[in-house]
Amino acid sequence: MERAISIRSLSCSSAVCNRFFFRSGHRLTRSSSYSSSSVPHKQNRLLSNVSRRSARRHHWRFISSSPSSFHVKRPFSSLSPRAIATSPKISPDIGGSQDDAAEKFGFEKISEQVIEECKSKAVLYKHKKTGAEVMSVSNDDENKVFGIVFRTPPKDSTGIPHILEHSVLCGSRKYPLKEPFVELLKGSLHTFLNAFTYPDRTCYPVASTNTKDFYNLVDVYLDAVFFPKCVEDLQTFQQEGWHYELNNPSEDISFKGVVFNEMKGVYSQPDNILGRAAQQALFPDNTYGVDSGGDPQVIPKLTFEEFKDFHRKYYNPSNARIWFYGDDDPRERLRILSEYLDLFDASSTSNESKVELQSLFSEPIRIVEKYPAGEGGDLKKEHMVCLNWLLSDKPLDLETELTLGFLDHLMLGTPASPLRRILLESGLGEAIVGGGVADELLQPQFSIGLKGVSDDDIQKVEELVMGTLKNLAEEGFDPEAVEASMNTIEFSLRENNTGSFPRGLSLMLRSIGKWIYDMDPFEPLKYEKPLMSLKARIAEEGSKAVFSPLIQKFILNNPHCVTVEMQPDPEKDSRDEAAEREILEKVKASMTEEDLAELARSTQELRLKQETPDPPEALRSVPSLSLLDIPKKPVLVPTEVGDINGVTVLQHDLFTNDVLYTEIVFNMSSLKQELLPLVPLFCQSLLEMGTKDLDFVQLNQLIGRKTGGISVYPFTSSIRGKEDPCSHIIVRGKAMAGCTGDLFNLVNCILQDVQFTDQQRFKQFVSQSKARLENRVRGSGHGIAAARMDAKLNAAGWVAEQMGGISYLEFLRALEEKVDQDWAGISSSLEEIRKSLLSRKGCLINMTADGKNLANSEKFVSKFLDLLPSSSTVETSSWNARLAPANEAIVIPTQVNYVGKAANIYETGYQLKGSAYVISKYISNTWLWDRVRVSGGAYGGFCDFDTHSGVFSYLSYRDPNLLKTLDVYDGTANFLRELEMEGDTLTKAIIGTIGDVDAYQLPDAKGYSSLLRFLLGVKEEERQKRREEILSTSANDFKEFANAIEAVKDKGVVVAVASPDDVAAANEERPNFLQVKKAL
Repeated sequence: MERAISIRSLSCSSAVCNRFFFRSGHRLTRSSSYSSSSVPHKQNRLLSNVSRRSARRHHWRFISSSPSSFHVKRPFSSLSPRAIATSPKISPDIGGSQDDAAEKFGFEKISEQVIEECKSKAVLYKHKKTGAEVMSVSNDDENKVFGIVFRTPPKDSTGIPHILEHSVLCGSRKYPLKEPFVELLKGSLHTFLNAFTYPDRTCYPVASTNTKDFYNLVDVYLDAVFFPKCVEDLQTFQQEGWHYELNNPSEDISFKGVVFNEMKGVYSQPDNILGRAAQQALFPDNTYGVDSGGDPQVIPKLTFEEFKDFHRKYYNPSNARIWFYGDDDPRERLRILSEYLDLFDASSTSNESKVELQSLFSEPIRIVEKYPAGEGGDLKKEHMVCLNWLLSDKPLDLETELTLGFLDHLMLGTPASPLRRILLESGLGEAIVGGGVADELLQPQFSIGLKGVSDDDIQKVEELVMGTLKNLAEEGFDPEAVEASMNTIEFSLRENNTGSFPRGLSLMLRSIGKWIYDMDPFEPLKYEKPLMSLKARIAEEGSKAVFSPLIQKFILNNPHCVTVEMQPDPEKDSRDEAAEREILEKVKASMTEEDLAELARSTQELRLKQETPDPPEALRSVPSLSLLDIPKKPVLVPTEVGDINGVTVLQHDLFTNDVLYTEIVFNMSSLKQELLPLVPLFCQSLLEMGTKDLDFVQLNQLIGRKTGGISVYPFTSSIRGKEDPCSHIIVRGKAMAGCTGDLFNLVNCILQDVQFTDQQRFKQFVSQSKARLENRVRGSGHGIAAARMDAKLNAAGWVAEQMGGISYLEFLRALEEKVDQDWAGISSSLEEIRKSLLSRKGCLINMTADGKNLANSEKFVSKFLDLLPSSSTVETSSWNARLAPANEAIVIPTQVNYVGKAANIYETGYQLKGSAYVISKYISNTWLWDRVRVSGGAYGGFCDFDTHSGVFSYLSYRDPNLLKTLDVYDGTANFLRELEMEGDTLTKAIIGTIGDVDAYQLPDAKGYSSLLRFLLGVKEEERQKRREEILSTSANDFKEFANAIEAVKDKGVVVAVASPDDVAAANEERPNFLQVKKAL
């Protein structure tokens, strides 16, 4: 089940700043990414890496960088270095030691420990007056992190914690404007700015490398959570939660609200419905038995009084856990906190908010749920089944958690893991559901099952799961598999590569997983001792003695098991909509004419408030930096361009803690056009089929034992000023420097020795890819719409859509049958792709490590290149193709829409200027935010400017509207023309854009960004020029840009991923407006 993240789409379009001038990859479409052993499949709390979230449901406020941030998958971070780190301005009244400061500001030191694993000193304090607990972690990391977390267990599924999480950031005592949160998005240098709701807690984290900016963010967040305006403002509750909307007494009443529509989207996705059903059935007796995010059928039962009471009860210091991390002064942290905490008295809430333990069942249970499905197709083969266990009636000790994490990786972590492999090879289903061990809640769970199952095979899947687990308990695991898992997880822990996610936040979430339940917050940060103990146990007793008892105890002999069967129901959406209409009709029928007139008036009043800008004095209350705080030059990544055996080699001399990161790039331009859709499956086959001497299990284990992971994927982007796209296959790998030779030998092995002969495995790849893409169409329809529009507007977009959009989905459906009919032809095509790609000609090597390790790696690179063919056997192909430029509706079973409109503004004669990045971000955070999200009720609305292709696009996310949203898009140019922009507002917009441009990067991401700039021909001189243009953006630039984006209104192409009813209504209102394509 998708342990995933429901998104609050804030979408500041941070990548509008076109990652390739500044960072790594804007609208570089990477259709698929297949990796082997790059990270554990799922990690427990101790091992948690942010790329693997294990709590069942988090509702994130999602700050969408751009549509491409949803449809580009990257196993490694690809953002760029942040440029700024100022000295902290310590208040003059702070002096003495940290202990003196603690005493002065009313804190008692509970414990102080050195955490060697993250080279930090951590001190746990308790605020004497309120009992608030504070973890202060000090180290030399410039990416500073703050977070405040409240335990917020709901009693029902009205979504009250989730709605409150949205609402508290809508104005506060010191910052009395509509949404300070959005002002921070516009004008700060944050490296992280978000909030999220778990099933039992709500987190408010921020991060920045600029100390002044960091403390500004901290102050806004503290004021927001403790003194929000929303508890006195019914309209904020209505906007973020739910309200009745009536534009005219003669019209129908409707439900509106950001969270209401967000959760309608969540409840349209089968994997989400499955996950929620499983969690609630596993925990019938405690807070996890309801949905903290909110059930759309229950949300309208929430009252404003209940909303206010929830904040009063849970949002006080006695119920808070507060985290600081980084290189700022720990005394200043306590001073800032004391200003807020001293205003409160102690409360008994911390006792009332405790999560009760779920006692174990005496026998298993079974439930059947329906999910919305499209009509047509063979619905008998679209069932899902998942087995779920609650593993313990109490929290586990750290060593058991760690051992379960290893066991989980052994069973499910790689394509070669036995439970995962046997389920997929059975042919009983298309893809895995259930994510293995999940332990970020009070009690751990384990889930596993399949989707795309025939109704006749449900019992067979259950029997296969139980039989496989029984065999694993009886026979144990292959020693090579144990070694590979150990190396993979240990590499991940020591590398501590959290991508663009701040390391301090990753540690915070790890610590909170224990701390929130009144357990030791230090313990989850220390992996060294339990890791060594586990390795010693395995060495002494053998892996079977370690892991088999866990399978027996926690799964096979555990009666607390819930089997969830999901059945497709093509009528479910229409029934739910009819039930909602019936409720609303009864509400209207119960109203008098005066009631209806009052509702219409209040609807207009709310809309007027939503669309009225904040007064300048309110905007000025939000603290911000000045342009003097912004460096005038971009950060340069050290890059040496050299040559080995006639191949260009880029080397980046950066400290990487003895890890070597490499990318090996092959030119894809010689590939025949008809072979393009096979490329993602070719990439997967390289890593998941065997060689003459190694089957794929042995090959995967070897990669796990010798490296930190290898991935292979296609990469496509337009190049500004050129018609032909930049299109490559990239092989990424990482290893400890001492294993560099092994890394390059393994890359050579997968590229040259893998045999495309396993028909059944390839058929599995096709089924998995189809299931994955169908899930994406439902959950990330804006990414599908963006790809489709690109495919209508430029060659790079067309190529990418062939490998990851609706065209690819249609290809996969046809290929499923073709595998049985013409396997020889498909196998031959895969070989043809290999022959056309593998060549020293057009190859490029990129390496990131320290100077010594770079020098030592050259001999291995030379040997690798000697083994490559000297030239390709295929001539260069031309892919000058497009999809027809007609407006299009991609119809799916859903209760929300994803609406896009785009055009190429270079075709109007527009010449790129850096101001375009500022303006695009501003449009997203003002006009589109206010009209599409706030008053329109969508979960998000944003724009994106791909400066390589010239495509300017608008997109909405989980949107109740279709044509209304398109009207908002068409009004953007007039919005810019009529805009009266004050100096402070412009300065904030510039600073926020620089914050995106200078996004924080770890060393591997710096090297990767530099590679992509090299591939796209972006020189340092151009980066400097664009930066200067950003910094000198004027109000007049906004007016000029209005003329360019007028082309989207006049000539733009529309793609909407939407429900059948909304598409039909749109075509009735505007005849033949949308060509209809049914996708699901």
